[in-house]
Amino acid sequence: MTEPAIHPVLLCGGSGTRLWPLSRKSYPKQFAPLTGDQSLFQQSALRLSGPGYAAPTVVTGSDFRFIVLEQLAGCGLTPARTLIEPAPRNTGPAILAAALDLRARVGDVLMLVAPSDHVIPDAESFRAAVAAAVPAARAGALVTFGIAPDRAETGYGWLELDSPLPPDAPAAPQPLLRFVEKPDAATAQTMLAEGRYLWNAGIFLFSTATIVDAFAAHAPQLMAGAQAAVEGAEADLGFTRLAPEPWAGLEDISVDYAVMERAPGLSVVPFRGKWSDLGGWEAVWRESGPDAEGMVTHGDAVAIDCQDSLLRAEADSQRLVGIGLRDIVAIAMPDAVLVAHKDHAQEVKQAVAALKAAGAPQAEAFPRDHRPWGWFESLALGPRFQVKRIVVHPGAALSLQSHHHRAEHWVVVEGTARVTIGEKVQLVPENESVFIPLGERHRLENPGKLPLTLIEVQTGAYLGEDDIVRHEDVYARGQGAKG
Repeated sequence: MTEPAIHPVLLCGGSGTRLWPLSRKSYPKQFAPLTGDQSLFQQSALRLSGPGYAAPTVVTGSDFRFIVLEQLAGCGLTPARTLIEPAPRNTGPAILAAALDLRARVGDVLMLVAPSDHVIPDAESFRAAVAAAVPAARAGALVTFGIAPDRAETGYGWLELDSPLPPDAPAAPQPLLRFVEKPDAATAQTMLAEGRYLWNAGIFLFSTATIVDAFAAHAPQLMAGAQAAVEGAEADLGFTRLAPEPWAGLEDISVDYAVMERAPGLSVVPFRGKWSDLGGWEAVWRESGPDAEGMVTHGDAVAIDCQDSLLRAEADSQRLVGIGLRDIVAIAMPDAVLVAHKDHAQEVKQAVAALKAAGAPQAEAFPRDHRPWGWFESLALGPRFQVKRIVVHPGAALSLQSHHHRAEHWVVVEGTARVTIGEKVQLVPENESVFIPLGERHRLENPGKLPLTLIEVQTGAYLGEDDIVRHEDVYARGQGAKG
């Protein structure tokens, strides 16, 4: 059997805030369905699959490991490896670790590195651009992909070619002169007019041997730590946890700074299809296909006499109504609402920083908390009580656990639960309830074929998620809020 030519490496450890309140540290934008029914991560994984592509390697953080598996399974894919970063260290260490791991497992093969939060609607055209880059990468080149610009964008880095690119030029590797930092408006306009600059997409194709040698030559300070982190990695269920001690000593540096801007003889393949990194709400508005009035609505949102605006209602129970709006972004979540002029939508980071400084949980915590067994959300919270909705996947089970500070009352509203309280195990059907006293060991399971939904009422002096002692857990999460 012939080994697939290309091994995708999907980077999905980021936690950007430019799409707050939909994207937050606990549930970043790559896992959200921003431009369709599938998440950006799912779209990326499917784009880099099919004939000629091996199963992907995913590099992510511990908090997202089960979301990665769930979303890949949702689109019919199984990863070849899921590498867990002990802490974020930027794209340089992440790519080096993936290359070292891939070389140890498979040998000297081509690896296609891509962020998991980009939008590329024409997957076939993108795969054709990748195919055009294969001969150069096999010959030992470091190949990146550049997007043919259609505007003087200041939010992207740019790539400079040695000569203008003809409009009808086929997708083929071109000599890359240099990387250009995000420009000001005047510089971006000049580069657009010259016709020999592309947007930097942050997507790369090279062999494992070539990129490891490049790191050894241009970022040798990363080699020993990354090698030790890979060699000391430990299996954890279906994941591979990089060794934390050597990883902690690695420099936080992008692959551009570490290698690409220093290596000679780089090539770039121009891509003329649509592309966006969805770096802000204005980009989401643009990529969502505004109607004749420039309007984009999502969910239960209604626009009356509005133009050039984006209205998104993200909860089933919400109704978002805009009247007479011009160039406005309005994003309504159950726990937070953003209203901004499109020209100022990039400043949302300042709002997140202000919320974080004020101690507001909305700065980083998503209202729906995803776990390997399903998810929950808080419906009401008071000084000594909390009401949650809990949804458990078919066949899934929470840990056998206990709490020091709270008691719980469970009411099943959909499906049938198998409940363990102390030594007693019982089935609890719809419209029935059980009480779990403070300190009692208990477990919730869904033995059925459909999702299980229940309402949980907590009462006690402390209701934090870290008040949990796990005695047994099929997901091997350890202690703590998420483990």
